[in-house]
Amino acid sequence: MPEPLLFEVSRPGRDGVTVPGCTVPETPIPAEWLRSSLDLPEVSEVDVVRHYVRLSHLNYSVDSGFYPLGSCTMKYNPKVNEAAARLTGFTDLHPLVDARDAQGALALMHGLQTMLAEIGGFAAVSLQPAAGAHGELTGILILRRRLADLGQAHRTRILVPDSAHGTNPASTAMAGFETVEIPSDARGNVDLARLKAALDERTAGLMLTNPNTLGLFEEHLEEVTSLVHEAGGLVYGDGANFNAILGVCRPGELGIDVMHFNLHKTFSTPHGGGGPGSGAVGVVKALAPYLPAPVVEHRPGGDPEYRWAVPAKTIGRVKSFHGNFGVLVRAYAYVRSLGADGLRAVAENAVLNANYLRARIRDAYPVPHGERTCMHEFVAQGRIDGAPDVRALDVAKRLIDKGFHPPTNYFPLIVPEALMIEPTETESRETLDRFADALLEIAREAVTDPALLHDAPHDAPVRRLDEVKAARELKVTA
Repeated sequence: MPEPLLFEVSRPGRDGVTVPGCTVPETPIPAEWLRSSLDLPEVSEVDVVRHYVRLSHLNYSVDSGFYPLGSCTMKYNPKVNEAAARLTGFTDLHPLVDARDAQGALALMHGLQTMLAEIGGFAAVSLQPAAGAHGELTGILILRRRLADLGQAHRTRILVPDSAHGTNPASTAMAGFETVEIPSDARGNVDLARLKAALDERTAGLMLTNPNTLGLFEEHLEEVTSLVHEAGGLVYGDGANFNAILGVCRPGELGIDVMHFNLHKTFSTPHGGGGPGSGAVGVVKALAPYLPAPVVEHRPGGDPEYRWAVPAKTIGRVKSFHGNFGVLVRAYAYVRSLGADGLRAVAENAVLNANYLRARIRDAYPVPHGERTCMHEFVAQGRIDGAPDVRALDVAKRLIDKGFHPPTNYFPLIVPEALMIEPTETESRETLDRFADALLEIAREAVTDPALLHDAPHDAPVRRLDEVKAARELKVTA
């Protein structure tokens, strides 16, 4: 039964709160500002509480179920990190307070800068960018400024593999560069022949997502970065999938010049709903002077010991204040609680879970490049033998009836009918088995009763919506 609106259960004279009397001198409100009615529902407290509790049960959340969204890393995060971010010493601190009165917060930020630099193999880190795409743009602006200082402003082209994240071309364009797409080869790597053909005196750099959106580690990574460097360009690393190689390898030691870390994906902050995020940026030594300002520096014995500093050739500020501080606290707590061995275990379990799930379903759902070991995620196809009319969207919608959030649909674009699946390191084998069983059952249903999939979901609060019509005929008011 659909949940009624509060207006529908409203009854005149019913209320759930007693407003105290006025304790200050009353001042008349000008007549033109007065309303004849607030047009609000009149309901009791119990009506309101039960209404919103019932609505909350209709929501799917990471605390209630498995989110297999590929590329997005929707994982359960430890509640201790939430508790750390809510400590009043952090939450009540004004962003404009003098550095002498914010030594604890600055010490945390400096510690996080140092730890991320060590984990990524970089010389320095900025915590300022507010999201992954924001980190991308920041990194490309750093790259642009460095090339200009080297007298290389004529380099106006950024190479972007077709297996990269979709925000890479947008960041390239926003920084004033031309995007040149590089195809993948038969094994899902950057096509070396096409890369070599595209490199010339106009090449500013390469944006490389590694592992890429196929869930594969670039097999020729060092050769790729060497080719770009030999051509005079720089290499930007998209670190959105860093949770697959965390504690296993360090991109800064493999030829990556600048990389953003998604703290809201890899390092604990719950991801989704549009924020909050953090796209911290790490750079090699030659690029450290260009980081956004300010960064935190440590001067033992100084007054104050932790202070703001402006890199010598900074590209300037990229966000008001100093980044999304609550996200930084969660990431700091996450790293400190896990330590080096724990961080490596995150990557190992993420990769193990993905390969286990891939092996369980690959006989029912084609997996491109299935001969390779995947990393933290893999891309299957919603194409089922014996069910030619069933598509990836049908599989995704039927999963809702099985009690699961669908995986990412139709991305990456280079895989037809893509189902991009990331189980993350936090899920148990029992959960993965239940999800695999559901997918296998759906594959059987697709052959025996395809209409069941075409009409799904059957048990959700709303049925299948016309998303194209909703986008083209937007109506947000009554």
